[in-house]
Amino acid sequence: MLEPAKRYTGYTAYDYLEPGVDFREFTYAKQVGRVPAYEGLDLTTEQQERTQRLLTNEVVISLHDHVQVFPEDMGQLRDHIRQGREPTGYEGLSRSGITAVFDNGMDGTCCISSDAGWKYQDVLFDLGVRMADLAHQDFVIKAETVADIEYAAETGRIAHVFALEAATMIENEVERLDVLYGFGVRQMGIAYSEANTLGSGLKERGDGGLTYFGERAVRRMNQLGIAIDVSHSGDQTCLDVAAASTKPIFITHAGARGLWPTNRMKTDATIKAVAEKGGVIGIEAAPHTTLSPDHPLHSLESVMDHFRYCVDLVGIEHVSFGPDTLFGDHVGLHHAFASNLSIGQAHGHVDYTEVPYVDGLENPAEEFTNIIGWLVAHDYSDDEIRMVVGGNTMRVLKEVWV
Repeated sequence: MLEPAKRYTGYTAYDYLEPGVDFREFTYAKQVGRVPAYEGLDLTTEQQERTQRLLTNEVVISLHDHVQVFPEDMGQLRDHIRQGREPTGYEGLSRSGITAVFDNGMDGTCCISSDAGWKYQDVLFDLGVRMADLAHQDFVIKAETVADIEYAAETGRIAHVFALEAATMIENEVERLDVLYGFGVRQMGIAYSEANTLGSGLKERGDGGLTYFGERAVRRMNQLGIAIDVSHSGDQTCLDVAAASTKPIFITHAGARGLWPTNRMKTDATIKAVAEKGGVIGIEAAPHTTLSPDHPLHSLESVMDHFRYCVDLVGIEHVSFGPDTLFGDHVGLHHAFASNLSIGQAHGHVDYTEVPYVDGLENPAEEFTNIIGWLVAHDYSDDEIRMVVGGNTMRVLKEVWV
């Protein structure tokens, strides 16, 4: 694992406030070393050096992560969330080698005023509080443009892009997209598993596709410069969004249903439609998603099976990584919020063996060290690695963002 970035000064979330007075204290999960280090890569000294060079020198972008730190005791999770002050994992990020991260927050479980999540006022509170914290340090910077990502790369910082997994909170108010853009949101999903006013989520029994209001929202996102994500949308809705958007779109975090037959994975038709639009699929690694027949216990190897499948399907220029990790017990989060996250409906009736964590891709601090190490071990060229760890995403952002 990398040493902390030189620019990182040791800041921890909400250092400018007094714990126990201004906010409730919790004991948080370790950002480094919570689980044993991955031992599945047997790299030579030369391969290790090449991995570190690429991680250090190239633009590395996580297309989808959750960089908050969760309580060590997940039984305290709802109390922690209700105070609306989730901490960014600065220490872990300082060891990640990431240049830019699309942080999708936890607004499906943002239960400040309602256990159902996705309430507009709660989302704005969550965004505003976390932006206030970012503003009190100078290592992780709020990023809204391609120039911000380039600046982070040049100066040894991390560009933090605010993103949302669904547009559910806009209800039937398209102007709320303008407000969220003004807050700094630069990437947004259409639906999070459940249907909303824009279209269908992937868990629903039927998929009526993108609604007329959804078409208006897609048009406004294109006009504003909000990158569109269809990771949790239903199959027909995905295809409709790809057709309606005038700009490339993302599948920020998913895998291939042709390899693992659950609704959480994307069909070949959807992956192809996104690629034909010029977009990118980010291969994900949230627990028990990107499994494969060859690697049914979720690990780096099963995730990379999906990477290879998608590269073979649409070409390496349309594939990247959205690992979808966090700092803490991700499986415990799924158990605590199974109904909010639609875990059961998303997986359908496919059986799998539960693992306590995804070996090799457990958190944002380690993910790209192991991804790049795997790519090096499997003889991908430097140019190919540059494309999939950041270059493909940058190409799309240069077209989508204004």
